[in-house]
Amino acid sequence: MNYFEYQKSELYCEDVPIKEIVKAVGTPLYIYSHRTFTRHFQVFDNAFREIPHVACYSCKANANGALLRIINKLGGGADIVSGGELYKALRAGIPSNKIVFSGVGKSEEELRAAIKADILMINIESGGELALLKKLSKSMKKKVPVSIRVNPEIDPKTHPYITTGLKKNKFGVLWADAQRLYREIAKEKYLLPVGISSHIGSQILELAPFIETVRSLKSMVRQLEGEGMTLSMIDIGGGLGITYKDELPPNPEEYAKVITEELKGMGLTLILEPGRVLVGNSGIFVAKVLYVKKVPEKTFYIVDGAMNDLVRPSLYNAYHDIKPVDESLGTGTKVDIVGPICESGDFLAKDRGMPELNQGDLIAIFGAGAYGYSMSSNYNARRRAPEVLVKDKEFFIVRKRETFGDLVKGESTPSFLEV
Repeated sequence: MNYFEYQKSELYCEDVPIKEIVKAVGTPLYIYSHRTFTRHFQVFDNAFREIPHVACYSCKANANGALLRIINKLGGGADIVSGGELYKALRAGIPSNKIVFSGVGKSEEELRAAIKADILMINIESGGELALLKKLSKSMKKKVPVSIRVNPEIDPKTHPYITTGLKKNKFGVLWADAQRLYREIAKEKYLLPVGISSHIGSQILELAPFIETVRSLKSMVRQLEGEGMTLSMIDIGGGLGITYKDELPPNPEEYAKVITEELKGMGLTLILEPGRVLVGNSGIFVAKVLYVKKVPEKTFYIVDGAMNDLVRPSLYNAYHDIKPVDESLGTGTKVDIVGPICESGDFLAKDRGMPELNQGDLIAIFGAGAYGYSMSSNYNARRRAPEVLVKDKEFFIVRKRETFGDLVKGESTPSFLEV
């Protein structure tokens, strides 16, 4: 459920007309609904009420500071994959004991920062990372709670680019290797084996892969107990899908029910890493039609939003629902919706049924809250779009549109090139 709805043929976010925001902020831009994001978190978190758990919001989906502050106010934690996300999570007030750190390529600087911050858990993804953590924990003389991210070799039946739990993926370690690493950890004075982790992919639309993953992790927990290692946490990652077109993903209550049934009575705290399921449908991307270009057998709506703003259609051939901000516009036609970037892959939709739009009309791309701004870039020296948060009848610019000065920030000119 989201709070982007038409009122008298005009699209609103909560109680604010989209056109009012565009008039003040311009296009293209991202708009997030506070009411939707809050509701999604509360429904998800409450679904696991019967077992001890921490819902650690996946910052990579959308790390805007305002959204992270909402998560903090709602009692959530953070799943991070970089030192930058650690910085942003702490800056937003998220308690360090609700932060988990995953990722295959954590640098020494990032690990030092995580250890210093006393985060909940570091998910180790290789023998090399364990060796570095041994060294750092000794030199810093700090106890470091760790987990091994196990690759359970489970196919989540999702897009190959967002599958993370197969043998061929770069993430995690196989169970045989994980056992050896746990034994190494158990011998270390400063490393605390507190959990076991897994994450099999993103935009998963079936419950079976999650059930299989939990059962696999339970078996591993019991094997470790047999070797004298008692864990306190089980991290099953995120990955629950959302509706972009006509998908019917499990709802959080269904998801929670099967996970809870598997884990009841084990005495483990469940760590969850929801991202897309919370923020995906909490945001839209709004663009303006610059030109309508007609060629034989094809019509293009050229808009001011592009692949640098929303890369999912180009990268994954992902579908996003697209609607006019003014619902009363014209009759239907099939078009390609494309941006100004000099790439044939710069499109937001192909052969899409749309009303007859004209120069200056606005479109809203739905499901853009996750992996929208967070994957945006300055390709073609385009300024990144602003982000707006709507709460009831008010809207707030939570990230300004970049300036041309921002495009050269950090650059320097060698003396021999100065004019």
